[in-house]
Amino acid sequence: MQTDVRPESMQRITTKELADSFIAEQIALVREQVGDKKVLLALSGGVDSSVVAALLIKAIGKQLVCVHVNHGLMRKGESENVIEVFQNQLDANLIYVDATDRFLDLLKGVAEPEKKRKIIGGEFIKVFDEEAAKLTDIKFLAQGTIYPDILESDGVKAHHNVGGLPEEMEMELVEPVKLLYKDEVRVVGSALGLPDEMVYRQPFPGPGLGVRCLGAITRDRLHALREADAILREEFDKCGLAEKVWQYFIAVPDMKSVGVKDSKRYEGWPAIIRAVNTTDAMTATIEEIPYDILHKITNRITNEVDGINRVLLDLTPKPIGTIEWE
Repeated sequence: MQTDVRPESMQRITTKELADSFIAEQIALVREQVGDKKVLLALSGGVDSSVVAALLIKAIGKQLVCVHVNHGLMRKGESENVIEVFQNQLDANLIYVDATDRFLDLLKGVAEPEKKRKIIGGEFIKVFDEEAAKLTDIKFLAQGTIYPDILESDGVKAHHNVGGLPEEMEMELVEPVKLLYKDEVRVVGSALGLPDEMVYRQPFPGPGLGVRCLGAITRDRLHALREADAILREEFDKCGLAEKVWQYFIAVPDMKSVGVKDSKRYEGWPAIIRAVNTTDAMTATIEEIPYDILHKITNRITNEVDGINRVLLDLTPKPIGTIEWE
């Protein structure tokens, strides 16, 4: 097992050759650790869990059981993409659970950010636990822990308590990328053959759009957020900013302002653009977006997304502002 503190002498993974070497090393370690036992993985569709899934499929094949829980707070097309890549292309042992109504019903009327996080995290554990209880001979739990997760928490155990490791699950952890930074994980993902749209997918918090639909979540505002976010990502892809910006997304607050549509006054929500660059997620700088691109994004969102009548740009670096709003 690797140590929890990354030695400064470790070589950063910046090339396919280094990634291939890392993959071969981890495959050997995983096979030694796991043997012929089964491994359970919560596959969110984010970069970290996707790379871990691809790595473990390469190492142990059908011994890996992936569970993808759609909590209704995913980005547009995300769950469909997970099914396409892992079930259809990689022939993974994948269990898909659509728990949208279950999560949104619990979140109704809840505005306090930490309470939302706890509800989403707690319910995720329940759903995941229910699925795990249906399985037999699961001895290991794989997680997409990366090095910044360890740095931002008080050690590995605290991170896992926050991240959703049920205390009653007596499983040994498998964490093959826990000493890597996000950019290194992407290099490994590319070397494993995962599609670019998955490898370079935006970092996404566990509570998903639940912490970007600010305040109490409503289905109509959540839908508007999902559509506006899809437009932002589409336009960044078109103009090349997707390759330059580490993380970009839309947040929609629970407030309205007066706008004009079809020559009539109407109230709508603002969509707030957040675009930052970082290497370790501990600090972040603001990416400058050309005004012609901002104008195009604004025009599309305000015309195509029902309920949004303004587009704002967040210019706050970290510190003082966190990357996420909640």
